[in-house]
Amino acid sequence: MGHWTDDRLGAAERGENPTVLARMQTGWAVIGDIQHLPGYCLLLYAGQANHLTDLPRAERARFLRDLSLLGEAVETVCSERDPDFRRLNYEVLGNSWEHLHGHIHARYHWEPPHLLHGPVWRYGEQRTAPEHRLGPRHEELQAEITRALTSVLAEAYEQD
Repeated sequence: MGHWTDDRLGAAERGENPTVLARMQTGWAVIGDIQHLPGYCLLLYAGQANHLTDLPRAERARFLRDLSLLGEAVETVCSERDPDFRRLNYEVLGNSWEHLHGHIHARYHWEPPHLLHGPVWRYGEQRTAPEHRLGPRHEELQAEITRALTSVLAEAYEQD
């Protein structure tokens, strides 16, 4: 069998994806493999879909709600951990991996001024440098986001 990164969704379903934060209504909340900007997370849609518009409208709304709830947890943690936390950016792309997923990028005041106001992709290869790979030093961040997300989900689902 290959590495868990060969089938991230299958690995999540089997409990073998170490980046999983929580199972949400529409997919898997995961912490990003790269933590160039601490708090980078994704929502991986658990069904079969390439584009957001592949989903019926009600399912689209559920997916985007889940993405916003994950963002709420990331914002809570990142703003508590770093006084220079500035905002979140949300993206649904699909250019590299043709499966529906959403990105949540934490943004900070300490970023270089010429990159502060553009998308994170402008960082280029600097973003994916080996020193930013998810590793043991991110375990506390991952645990904090998991706790915050568990709390956000309990509150949100209680209101349903």
